[in-house]
Amino acid sequence: MSSPNDAAPQHPAYGVLRQVTPFASVLLCDNSGMMELDGTNTYVLRAPGSDDCVVVDPGPPKYKHHARRLAELPGVSLVLVTHRHFDHTGGVSRLHKRTGAPVRARLEKHCRRGAPLRDREVIEAAGLRITVLFTPGHTGDSVSFLVEHDGQRAVLTGDTILGSGTTVLDPADGGLRDYLNSLNRLIVEGEGAALLPAHGPDHPDLGPVARYYKAHREERIDQIVAALDTMGVSARDAKPMKVVRKVYSDVDKKLWPAARMSVKAQLEYLREA
Repeated sequence: MSSPNDAAPQHPAYGVLRQVTPFASVLLCDNSGMMELDGTNTYVLRAPGSDDCVVVDPGPPKYKHHARRLAELPGVSLVLVTHRHFDHTGGVSRLHKRTGAPVRARLEKHCRRGAPLRDREVIEAAGLRITVLFTPGHTGDSVSFLVEHDGQRAVLTGDTILGSGTTVLDPADGGLRDYLNSLNRLIVEGEGAALLPAHGPDHPDLGPVARYYKAHREERIDQIVAALDTMGVSARDAKPMKVVRKVYSDVDKKLWPAARMSVKAQLEYLREA
């Protein structure tokens, strides 16, 4: 989704507060990397005419220009976090200290003067209606935020759905069964909503992207089952990296460590089937 102004900056636009919907702007942190794509998208939510705003995912801690821009925003009244990864939570304490705004996340350890988020909770802030949707899979604590104003809708998906590429499932607490359920939920809940991901460009319609993500995961499962048959090994006994070499042979080897994380989750899914 681009700004109505054709001359407006497009993704990636580092250090520029770029408007993506009438009630959402994004500040892209310059922390690009294999897992972060172009960097972490920090969203600023504010209904037209509202004095307050909500900041979602303050970003990593060592990017002072990013942190300063966020702290200088007028009317920061609440900070929300999509999940526990450091490129989303690292800036929480600094922003809370500078603004005094409460911080809320699913895990209490990331909260500051705010209660942990609850599934289906509705938050009224900055002139907006924000519904909390638990969407585990990428991590166990992943949440998405459905934002509504004046008949318009957008979903902030964190790392559950990205603006480009596909999501890695963290084997520490992520899981494929949860992830597929979360994709189904976003397909239903996000009908007619814009997609505002934590990495990569925004999209005008969440639905097609969510359905592609689901189809891609199902295709990968089929590929892994076929690879296991060819290798003559069960999901229980398979070594993740051997599966990666078979299924991801056409993928840049620099991405294999990330693929291994997802393969571990996929093998665990097949073991439970």
